[in-house]
Amino acid sequence: MNIVIFGPPGAGKGTQSNFIVKKFNLHQLSTGELLRKEINDKTNLGKKISSIINSGNLVSDNIVNGLIEKYISNKIYKSRLIFDGYPRNLNQANNLDNLLKKYDQTIGVVLKLSVSLETIKKRILERKTQEKRVDDDEEIAIKRYQTYEKNINPVINFYKQTNLLNVVNGETSISKISDEISQLIEGIKGWLWEIRQYKYARNKNSLIYGPYCRNKYSTK
Repeated sequence: MNIVIFGPPGAGKGTQSNFIVKKFNLHQLSTGELLRKEINDKTNLGKKISSIINSGNLVSDNIVNGLIEKYISNKIYKSRLIFDGYPRNLNQANNLDNLLKKYDQTIGVVLKLSVSLETIKKRILERKTQEKRVDDDEEIAIKRYQTYEKNINPVINFYKQTNLLNVVNGETSISKISDEISQLIEGIKGWLWEIRQYKYARNKNSLIYGPYCRNKYSTK
């Protein structure tokens, strides 16, 4: 199952992504990590990306989409990807949809961690106190949060229309958030398994699954 997870900076998206990867044996796909890998590997594309970033510009959707396709097209990762913070805009959402169709894949669920700005500010204060992190600045965090909310709305609306969006309460503890996400994924996995059995029964006229699926999913 492919999964998309969203959340503003400070929502704990990375923590929950790691949890999902370990529990469900998926591969985490972070655009930031992909870009850094190209730069660290000193590829021609990496040099181009480094130049763009150092000049203060954003890496184009075409470059990001190309990197994403490398993984979607790899059979090792087929239907085993969690898209961490991607897509970030409507163009990327449409591109991801087209790429998955191209390689005979779909998105199983979209998770949105819902966290208020007040909670984000509180977490930043706690990190500065407990972890002595000098990179945490409240003013910067507020700007990032506002920018995220503004840019992500069209993407969220896109996934609402496909009935894939699930909003997760990101205000609770890490363990409670993980439990809620786990229950959502397990439920969807079970539903997808039943649908596969139904399709198998129709295609093969299976004596084992045929009557069950016909009774459960019949539209007559």
